[in-house]
Amino acid sequence: MKKTGLIHLIIGISLSIGFLLSSSCIVSKKKYDALSKRTSALEADKAACEENFKNLVIEQAALKKRYDSLLAVSNELLKDTTDLGAALRKTQANYEALNATYDRLLSTHNKIINYNAAELEKLNKSLAKRELEVGKLQADLTERERRVKELEKVIADKDRAVEELRNKVVSALLNYKDKDLTIQVKDGKVYVSLAEQLLFKSGSTEVDPKGIEALKKLAAVLKEQKDITIMVEGHTDDVPISKGTNGMKDNWDLSVLRATSITRILTGAGVDPIHVVPAGHGEFMPVAQGKTAEARSQNRRTEIILSPNLNELYKLLDATKQ
Repeated sequence: MKKTGLIHLIIGISLSIGFLLSSSCIVSKKKYDALSKRTSALEADKAACEENFKNLVIEQAALKKRYDSLLAVSNELLKDTTDLGAALRKTQANYEALNATYDRLLSTHNKIINYNAAELEKLNKSLAKRELEVGKLQADLTERERRVKELEKVIADKDRAVEELRNKVVSALLNYKDKDLTIQVKDGKVYVSLAEQLLFKSGSTEVDPKGIEALKKLAAVLKEQKDITIMVEGHTDDVPISKGTNGMKDNWDLSVLRATSITRILTGAGVDPIHVVPAGHGEFMPVAQGKTAEARSQNRRTEIILSPNLNELYKLLDATKQ
């Protein structure tokens, strides 16, 4: 407003001067010079005012820009404050939830501590009882291991004794052909299988001289064995004997009588009768199947089975099971 009024004043003065100049030069030169001087001063003031106005406009623009910037910052701060408020409220809610959870956990922990104390006491008692049981089991296991070692030693001794007995029998009957007799160890026993042609004529229960010789050689070994059982088993083929042969009815009679004859020879040669058991199986335990002459020849045999006394072994087995 000040700048506009000043402009109007200058215009008015200029019009007055023009009027005065046009009025037949009524105004004197002195006054004219004064007015000119004043006009120049007013024009200078006008220029200063315009410059000042220009500067004020620039300053106003700068202030508006700063105001806009501050307003933006204020809005941002306001938004941040709102966000922080929401975050604070959420954090407070979380904090309260955590406090509640902590209280529940603390309560549960205390219950567990109290429960575990009671359980621990029970477990300690149970553990002490188990330790006693384990100690007893350990002692039992040690005893069983000792018995097993004894058992293993007895079995090893029996196996060694059986092998030594086999070797002695082989040496005693070394001069006989394989077709006449075989000697083998099976299931911890020595099997001496004597073919019919070495011992008997067909259908006969009387031992031939060459058979008696072989049996006496075998008896020389067996009478020194005080800890064995001697099973004498007679076997025949499946051909029925002729009815009335030496009073025998069938192959049962033939096999039993042959076993008995061999038993008498062995005991007569010094083998203790208490260790000898004769038995007859007839044709019912063949070693060869078929109806050929060769198969039937293999089935007509006498088997002398030498079994070590296993009483000591059975006692150890019973003791181990207990």
